[in-house]
Amino acid sequence: MRRYYEFAVVVVLIGILALVLLKALGRMSNEMEEASVQSEVSAIRIGLMEVVAHRETFGGSLPKSDNPLEWVAARPANYVGEVEVVPDSKAVWYYDRRAKELVYRFRDGHRARFRLSRDGNVDSPRAVVAGVGLLRLEDQRE
Repeated sequence: MRRYYEFAVVVVLIGILALVLLKALGRMSNEMEEASVQSEVSAIRIGLMEVVAHRETFGGSLPKSDNPLEWVAARPANYVGEVEVVPDSKAVWYYDRRAKELVYRFRDGHRARFRLSRDGNVDSPRAVVAGVGLLRLEDQRE
C-alpha cells in the first residue's frame, strides 16, 4: 500500500513540474516571436535608411506610399499585403490601408503596430534619417 502512495506522490510531482515547464515554454515562445518581430523591424528600418541615404546622396524624391514595405526591397516572408480588414491568419505581417499602419499579428492575437514617420519631430530619434523612420505604436490586444 505504501508503494501506491509513493507512486501517487511521484506522479503528482512530475505533473506539477510538467505544468511549470509548459508555462515557461509558452512564455519563451512569446518572447521569441517578439524578438523575431524586432529583427524584421530592424531590417525594415535599415532599408528605409538606405533609401533616404541614396536620395540624400544622388537626389530624387522619396516614395509617395505610406507603406514602409513599398520603400524597401526585402519584405518579411509572411507579409500578406495591403488589406482593409484584419486578416484571419495569425503570425503574419500586413499593411492596414485605413489606419496607414504596418501591423504584425501575433499568434496570441495581439497586434504590434508601426507607422512610417516623415517628419523630424519624433520623440525617439533612433533610426531616423532625414526625418524618416519607422515608429512603433502601442500594441493592440484583442
